[in-house]
Amino acid sequence: QVQLVESGGGLVQPGGSLRLSCTASGIIFVWYTMAWYRQAPGKQRELVAAITSGSSTTYTDSVKGRFTISRDNAKSTVYLQMNSLKPEDTAVYYCNTKWRSSDVWGQGTQVAVSS
Repeated sequence: QVQLVESGGGLVQPGGSLRLSCTASGIIFVWYTMAWYRQAPGKQRELVAAITSGSSTTYTDSVKGRFTISRDNAKSTVYLQMNSLKPEDTAVYYCNTKWRSSDVWGQGTQVAVSS
């Protein structure tokens, strides 16, 4: 059974930083593209960043230059370093991978950016 477990969310002031972590089990982690999505209240879930098995990365335009996705294959963990946070980054952040053509999601971690 594939499981993704996120951690690292919280409340931070505008301009602050957070690092999210997502640890995977049940898959050969090094083989898989991993991604972070987010869903703000009343909005659709959107892709924030993704990292391939070869560590190529992609970001949505609104986070380029502020967020960094990385992976540690030895720990089966993907990270999202979030700097210069803005109130519009407030959302539940989800870890994601595709396993046997199906999406697998973590439970989500809340990020709130407010003064």
